[in-house]
Amino acid sequence: MPPNHYYAPMNLHPFPRMSKRLGLLAAALLGAILLALGGCAGMYFHDAGPPPLIRHQVEKLPFTEYWTGIVFNGEKIGFTHFTIGKDAGTENYEIRSEASILLRFLGIEKKIQLKSRDVVGSDLTMVDFAYEYNIDGSELRLTGRRAGGELAATIVSGGKPHEQRLPMEGKIYPSSVIVLYPVIHGLEIGREHSYRVYNGEIQAVAEVTQRITGYEWSDLFLGNAFKVETAMAGQRVTTWIGPDGRPVFELAMHGTMISFLEDSESARRYLALASLNKNESLVEYSLVRPDHPIENPRAVSTLQVALSGMDRLPPSDAGQRCVAVQQEVKCEMRRTSGARKAGTEPPLEQPRARYLEPSITVQSSDPSIRRLAEAILGGADSTEERIARILRWLEHNVEKAPLDVFSALDVLQQRKAECQGHAYLYSALARAGGIPTRVVNGLAYSEQFNGFLYHSWAESLVGANWQAVDPTFGQTVADATHIKLVEGEELADLLPILDWVGKVKIRVLDVEHQKP
Repeated sequence: MPPNHYYAPMNLHPFPRMSKRLGLLAAALLGAILLALGGCAGMYFHDAGPPPLIRHQVEKLPFTEYWTGIVFNGEKIGFTHFTIGKDAGTENYEIRSEASILLRFLGIEKKIQLKSRDVVGSDLTMVDFAYEYNIDGSELRLTGRRAGGELAATIVSGGKPHEQRLPMEGKIYPSSVIVLYPVIHGLEIGREHSYRVYNGEIQAVAEVTQRITGYEWSDLFLGNAFKVETAMAGQRVTTWIGPDGRPVFELAMHGTMISFLEDSESARRYLALASLNKNESLVEYSLVRPDHPIENPRAVSTLQVALSGMDRLPPSDAGQRCVAVQQEVKCEMRRTSGARKAGTEPPLEQPRARYLEPSITVQSSDPSIRRLAEAILGGADSTEERIARILRWLEHNVEKAPLDVFSALDVLQQRKAECQGHAYLYSALARAGGIPTRVVNGLAYSEQFNGFLYHSWAESLVGANWQAVDPTFGQTVADATHIKLVEGEELADLLPILDWVGKVKIRVLDVEHQKP
């Protein structure tokens, strides 16, 4: 892969609020045992005997704040800060959360900052909220509230507001209370809690299930703690919560992400340490090395692989067929033009209105996007020519850089982005030009890293079928090393991939290249 073509592990934001009171020496210990925790957790946690009966009230919590350090793949990458107190002038409570994360990707520092303010009732139900997310200089802001039978939110990305209205019955909670919920509603072994939260990071309502499965002690944290297993939108997190209600230790992403309580000074010291860190932890964690390398990947016309470590089948269509065979998933990808396939088999599905409509991430109806599409596509007759013109414009006007964004407008304003941003802006311009287009996400082979990395591209309706288009590589018909795992442009659509990163393995069964 040319050095200026960047694969990013996509804009997944897999950083839950976590926690522990250990110093830097303990953090180093955690890094040393981090990978082992994913499969050998039982070696580090032990039964602590009969647990106390714990159920706190919000107004009588033994703490008002805590700090945590975060370790990812053996390296400390950030901190979180959580506070709770009375909301001035009301009977409600205010929860403020902050996370700051610094990663290195392809030699570039990636900075992530998340800030949230939730106002909740004494039972933790949502009243209103305000969230700010900043990644590599791109900003996403959300404000909203529960109002009667709906949740109303204003989402601002690329400086432009998008109004969201979600019908809402029954209780709804902000995601910031996930650790607090069992503390307030009962920490009892064997008990299960189920409820719904609005998650600002994915701008969607998600079901949360929590089970209290034990009362344990460990050399990794002080004292005894309740073991709580949480599942939300495909993500699974194990948290140990102390009798005072604070989370003392947490494991996420199959044990490759750890959070633990720290004092504020230690929690924030990672910034100085991270500036000296030269390891590419993000790339190494997400890289999937096959059993043997693939030569000249951009010219691959047919690829057959066997995938393991997945709990569902990837999509199948005219360009990709996947079937389950014993413990593996076998997929065959073909580099095919939608126009050439027309009439030979039925289309994957008819173009739905949403493939031409704007979204939070693909703002195809924005005036600046529509004007640019008209300027690029004026006089183009065929769909193939319109696709080629958009790719040429992107190649000459948008830099390929490891820079995360939230939307197509972010890319248009900054004129640089990683693969997901290129897919967003391509899709926005294509839809504005009347081409039904969707964003897809999966794996593509990197010649630079000799393996597959998580990647985003697009599919446009050409003739009667969907045609894979890769704006990052400038391919009007993407090569066959692209393995589509999920379809969709909203962050919620990407959640299944979080559970596969670090687990997927690939065997290459057959490779064919285009004939010269």
